[in-house]
Amino acid sequence: MTSDFTLVKAFLGLTLIGAEWVLWLLVGLSILSVSIILERLLFFVRARHNFTEFNLTLTDYLKDGAFEPAEGLCASYRSLAARVALQGLHNRRNGREAMEGSMEGLIVGEKSKLDRGLVVLGTLGNNAPFIGLFGTVIGIIKAFHDLSMFPQGGPSVIMSGISEALVATAVGLLVAIPAVVAFNAFNRVVKNQMANAQAVAKVMMIYRYLDTSTGSKP
Repeated sequence: MTSDFTLVKAFLGLTLIGAEWVLWLLVGLSILSVSIILERLLFFVRARHNFTEFNLTLTDYLKDGAFEPAEGLCASYRSLAARVALQGLHNRRNGREAMEGSMEGLIVGEKSKLDRGLVVLGTLGNNAPFIGLFGTVIGIIKAFHDLSMFPQGGPSVIMSGISEALVATAVGLLVAIPAVVAFNAFNRVVKNQMANAQAVAKVMMIYRYLDTSTGSKP
């Protein structure tokens, strides 16, 4: 019993520090979340373009065997689909396997760049509310302890402490909600870019032999 009581007192001493350190932790996580959101937003905006228009133009070039204009078109965009097409054009004379493998390798390699930071956003979205709830529990424990130490304060003591403790939950939700929204939005963008890259790779393999500039099949 003595050991249990000592352990409870030890943990109680930690909780009596208050929930302010939890709030500072949430503020730090909020800054991290906003930084990732802005970086990813800028990254995807720079690579954004009308894929349908790009794909139709690229297909027309490939049908006509106009590979140099196709390379120029792909080089003018920063999207994954454009870079995959450019990779295929550079390797089209090395055989089917080399061309297909180079494009697939680029898609796999670029997946990690597209996903950068999304794990952090997903983790914050799932766990920030629990961190805030942890701070609220600590604040409530401290409020009841203050009431036991100063019973003459009455309900005002505990109500004041609980209201301050609930701030941690609110801040936790404030961190989590934008992180979840951004994670879902960026995850959809990544899936679209991967699908577009796969579609372009298939188009490249269909028209890989049409080269009117040499009149031969590479």
